[in-house]
Amino acid sequence: MPKMSVGWTTFTCSEDSTIVFLELLNRNFFDWTEKMEFVHCNALKKGGKLMDLKGVDVFFVEGAISTEEEKKRLEHIRKISKYVVAIGACACTGMPSAQRNLFDEKTKSEIRARLEKFHLNESVMSVPQVIKVDNMVMGCPMNEEMFVKTLNKYFTIFKA
Repeated sequence: MPKMSVGWTTFTCSEDSTIVFLELLNRNFFDWTEKMEFVHCNALKKGGKLMDLKGVDVFFVEGAISTEEEKKRLEHIRKISKYVVAIGACACTGMPSAQRNLFDEKTKSEIRARLEKFHLNESVMSVPQVIKVDNMVMGCPMNEEMFVKTLNKYFTIFKA
């Protein structure tokens, strides 16, 4: 049976959905590893560079986009992936990472030096503000039931 190639990465967030995913993987390891192969997932293994990847079936993306480097990596993920799934509130809506977008001018001027020091964009964006996504799994952390339902949908699509 062919395996679905899967990527998982995080951007600006607390990585709470990654922790939930790892717990789900603990409970479903034997079933899921027969159906999918991880081509990129820093939480599981060190591997090749994200920017060197090609031809991924499903890429799960957690976190908001707060730098130009993150934006480039996300655009690369969209280019190489058949499907992209935004995972968690920061990826889906930008919040709570994007709270600084709502700061008043005085507060924005107070943090400007930090933004420059760490090469952060003026505004934080959600994943759908940057690329087309095929699915979203909301929550902070992600809704486990919705994630499993979404993953099973892709197992069916790829006959894994």
